[in-house]
Amino acid sequence: MDIPLMSMVLSQGQVQQQASISVMKKAMDQAEGNAEFIHKMMSGSQIQALQHAAQPHLGGNIDIKG
Repeated sequence: MDIPLMSMVLSQGQVQQQASISVMKKAMDQAEGNAEFIHKMMSGSQIQALQHAAQPHLGGNIDIKG
């Protein structure tokens, strides 16, 4: 049984696992940031766009004849 080789393999496995966890944490943080951005956009000016999509005929024409 080669103890030094086994130690290297276990160490490499731990490094790979730590790297995977780090990448996963970054992806989760980015997803959370995207969700916050979408929520912020939907609660602000996007309300007008949703209203226009629901009633597209309103506000399209202006009667300037007096």
